[in-house]
Amino acid sequence: MTRQGYYNLRKELEKLKTEQRPKVIRAIAEARAHGDLSENAEYSAAKERQSFIEGRIRELDYKIAHANVIDPGKIKSDAAVFGCRVVLENTDTGEEVEYQLVGPDESDIKEGRISVASPLGQAILGKKLGAEIVVNAPAGKRNYELIEILV
Repeated sequence: MTRQGYYNLRKELEKLKTEQRPKVIRAIAEARAHGDLSENAEYSAAKERQSFIEGRIRELDYKIAHANVIDPGKIKSDAAVFGCRVVLENTDTGEEVEYQLVGPDESDIKEGRISVASPLGQAILGKKLGAEIVVNAPAGKRNYELIEILV
């Protein structure tokens, strides 16, 4: 993953541990104070939320501990590689799009970051300038030309 992706995971983990976990613990204590737990919807909801938070904390701890942080600026290549930004031209419409190739945990199409595990990401990896990229999307086949690689 990129440094930014690593930072974002650490930030989410910190928020879960320092804000969300204490908040749900207070909600459970408050729900317990209302009496019979077998018919207490607030208690059940709080316990379910606690389970989700603890699961996400374990998942993030694992991902952070096993992360391989890559600095895209240190990768020298004339082809599209992890972390680089690429500009593609849709050969059918002439529309240009720019994406950064990132890990699955970092992908966010609205921010222009696509996963190297996605069909488009896999089609781009290893391609050089001028390469034709064909992707079978749910809406049909898309044809692109790789017109720029940015570090």
